[in-house]
Amino acid sequence: MILLKNKTCLMLSAVFILSGCAVTPSAEDPALIKLMELERRLQDIERVVKNQGLVNLTRRVGAAERRGDEMQGRIEALEHSAKGTVERQRQLYADLDMRIQELATSIKAHNSISAMEGGTLAPDQLPVLGGSDRDNYQAAFELLKKQHYELAASAFLQFLVTFPGSELADNAQYWLAESYYVTQQFTKSLNNFEIVIVKYPNSRKVPDALLKVGYCNYELKSWTAARASLMRVQAEYPETTAARLAGQRLQRLDAEGI
Repeated sequence: MILLKNKTCLMLSAVFILSGCAVTPSAEDPALIKLMELERRLQDIERVVKNQGLVNLTRRVGAAERRGDEMQGRIEALEHSAKGTVERQRQLYADLDMRIQELATSIKAHNSISAMEGGTLAPDQLPVLGGSDRDNYQAAFELLKKQHYELAASAFLQFLVTFPGSELADNAQYWLAESYYVTQQFTKSLNNFEIVIVKYPNSRKVPDALLKVGYCNYELKSWTAARASLMRVQAEYPETTAARLAGQRLQRLDAEGI
């Protein structure tokens, strides 16, 4: 009996002992909580590392793009410089070619003048036989500069007959009239200056031709016509040398009381 009681007490004690050693719930286990905290911190560190890698990668891509832009800019600058060099060379060659042509024209004109000096031109003869309009214009102009006025008039007349559509025709007409003016053939000069005004209204020679119309009328004592022409120069071409000279001649008319 005593033995049975002792055995029962031992069993009850074991139950109490086992009950006291029961497992703590996982949500409250300090070790598990610690492990979870470490796992979370590790994940945070991994995210930071990954994000830092993306930042570095972004920076490297940006730097590469900037270097690419710089290279593109340098390439474009080199292309622009190359184009500018080619254009400058082309312009240099064009200028050189023009100067060579002008020199050749001057040589032809000089040779023709040397051959004509002391002689005459036939009514249908050009100063430079077989030459271009520019060759013959230059030859006629050289005659005028050398004060071979009759030869110059003949040369300009034949120029206008042979090259009526030349871009130099308005100039030739003006200098033809001038060759008559300097030899005091004022009526012929007046008629030819008026042709410049009527036939070539857009020519740069019009203001000067209009001024010379006033001068011719002055010499022919056509005072009213002279004033009208000179005043027209001032009104229509106020900022030109021709307008200034017209004003001076008008002052002369006033001083002379005519």
